[in-house]
Amino acid sequence: MVIKENTGTGTHAARSRLVMSALRLFAEKGYKAASTREICDAAGANISAIRYYFGDKAGLYRAAFFEPMGDTPCGSNIANYADLPLPIALGKFFSEFLDPLKKGEELGWVMKLHFREMIEPTGAWQQEIDSEIKPQHDALVLLLKEHLGLKAIDADLHRLAFSMVGMAVHFYVGQDIISIIDPQIISTPKSIDDLAERLAGYAVAMIASEAARRAEAGSRHE
Repeated sequence: MVIKENTGTGTHAARSRLVMSALRLFAEKGYKAASTREICDAAGANISAIRYYFGDKAGLYRAAFFEPMGDTPCGSNIANYADLPLPIALGKFFSEFLDPLKKGEELGWVMKLHFREMIEPTGAWQQEIDSEIKPQHDALVLLLKEHLGLKAIDADLHRLAFSMVGMAVHFYVGQDIISIIDPQIISTPKSIDDLAERLAGYAVAMIASEAARRAEAGSRHE
């Protein structure tokens, strides 16, 4: 998951201001309540700029929903690291997954918009599930299957994959809680890098535990 920097001049800067203003206002008010007029006012743009850059309000919403997160909204593609030793592959995965936590306030608006999309769906969340989240999950499950030497994917592999990724997801959805209990955990780029390393270690332990559980279950049935 990579948040793009909104720098530049001219046309690029004007478009970026519209996207960021839309991100904030859609997150605060929702798709229906946020008007294109107030988005343009906040961005210092003419109302005709929305048609020029995005086609319509729906196009602007999708830009605000997807573009700040970059090309990989759910983290790095674990399939890219399939040939690496498992601890290293997981370390790279969690490092890229957590990297947006270093971006501060902008990530907060992204998460708020995603939460709002879940309760006031426009179709953008389903698109992200289909194009990003499910392929990522499937790639992780396949990696686990190969690592554990299994003949087929079963429910426990899905449980394991969801649990592993869920550790990282909690640091996004639980930022407010973490900032109260122990803010230093995600307060600096170094602390976030340390967190990624720890999560990779925890994930390796989870996989080892699942391997042991399967071995024990297999021995009981012999």
